[in-house]
Amino acid sequence: MFLLRRPSEQFVQRFLDLQSNMNFSYQAVGATAAQPPAGYVVDHTRIQLGRGPSAFARAKEALQRWRHFQLGWVETCRPETPIRSGAVVGVMARFLGVWSLNACRIIYVLDEAATVSRFGFAYGTLPEHIESGEERFTVEWRQEDGAVWYDILAFSRPHQLVARLGYPIVRKLQRRFARDSARAMAQAVGKSH
Repeated sequence: MFLLRRPSEQFVQRFLDLQSNMNFSYQAVGATAAQPPAGYVVDHTRIQLGRGPSAFARAKEALQRWRHFQLGWVETCRPETPIRSGAVVGVMARFLGVWSLNACRIIYVLDEAATVSRFGFAYGTLPEHIESGEERFTVEWRQEDGAVWYDILAFSRPHQLVARLGYPIVRKLQRRFARDSARAMAQAVGKSH
């Protein structure tokens, strides 16, 4: 949904309430846990955030607080939204003076403690999202070498007419989001990037 000004809290709440009762806008729900489906553009971004258990703890906390969306031009409507399956999150972006309001639902949450410890989640697009697809955000700590990583895996394709018409711009913004999100996580963990 596109708006000429920032939506009010009441508008956002009504929008999210309506979207929360809708089905996903694509068929391959949960595919970021295995293999993204054919017919979608796949994006993968991965950066090392630091080393050791304290870096992993900071990265996990940053993901839980939606710090990877605090980008200035992109934000979650409600950064207190819990990371749990079924939670609906609103994402707002501003580009060239126009606001975009989109809704996604968290599909699954990862919280694994092993030789590679992982925390993260994936969400899928709901009908009023300009794109159709899924995105997974994870942090992991590899105990064998101590490395802590931030990983984004997404598959998408245009869903609304405006996304089809402006697809080169949409792709540019998707790449910018991945780059800025990685930078935000690096800053949250304490590594300059």
